[in-house]
Amino acid sequence: MAHMDAMQEIAHPLGRSIRRGLSFRCPACGQGSLFGRYLKVEPQCAHCGHELAQYPADDGPAYLTILLIGHFVVAPLLFIPIVWEASPLYTLPILLSSLLGVTLALLPRVKGGWIGVMYAFQVTGRDARLHTADAAD
Repeated sequence: MAHMDAMQEIAHPLGRSIRRGLSFRCPACGQGSLFGRYLKVEPQCAHCGHELAQYPADDGPAYLTILLIGHFVVAPLLFIPIVWEASPLYTLPILLSSLLGVTLALLPRVKGGWIGVMYAFQVTGRDARLHTADAAD
């Protein structure tokens, strides 16, 4: 029970941490770069030295991106008549390439925000390993 209470405490300002992550910055200082490449998280912040690799984003950002794209892009498209009336030879390539572009643009922002949330709540990979070990006992 004490473990659950500790997870509910916010160690850092949530909004600030998310904003920094969304802007691809270190959630701790807001200065260093969060990503070294497209989705590759830097091991440490070059500015403050905070260990960034300790926050396991795993599949969460991908699922959240799919959820957002599905609800805010795909669902409204279903109500636009031109999508249904035009030839699929034209609409499918345009829609699929647009969805790909939006998804690829949104995914790193969602991952940055996800890491910001994990930083604010101080959820690290060590917590996941401890929780798995406790469940196995």
